Amino acid sequence: MDKTDLELNIARDFSKTPAGRSKKAHGLHSGESFRETKLFPMLQKAINSNSKLVVFLDGTAGYPASFLDEAFGGLIRKRLCDKEMVKKHLIVKANNPAYEAYKKLIERYIKDALPQN
Repeated sequence: MDKTDLELNIARDFSKTPAGRSKKAHGLHSGESFRETKLFPMLQKAINSNSKLVVFLDGTAGYPASFLDEAFGGLIRKRLCDKEMVKKHLIVKANNPAYEAYKKLIERYIKDALPQN
């Protein structure tokens, strides 16, 4: 990690118990809420400063697939960023091997996401 990189630890900075996809159905710990209040604002800051945002997955009770898809794939679907910007400025880290599968899911959701009209 470079000293100019921004850090976002989901367990510390958002919730130890991430919920499902939408705020309406799953409340303030949803993937939609995470994307809107933490992930996108910090990623935008990293893009604007030409640095990277490092997101740490460790420390939560786990992640529903819908949370990860909405938060990370939603960046592309909602046209907040394109895939190249995400690849260039976002690093997802899992120090604990138990969280490695979530990292792979995030990579897949970003790769498979298509911008919506």
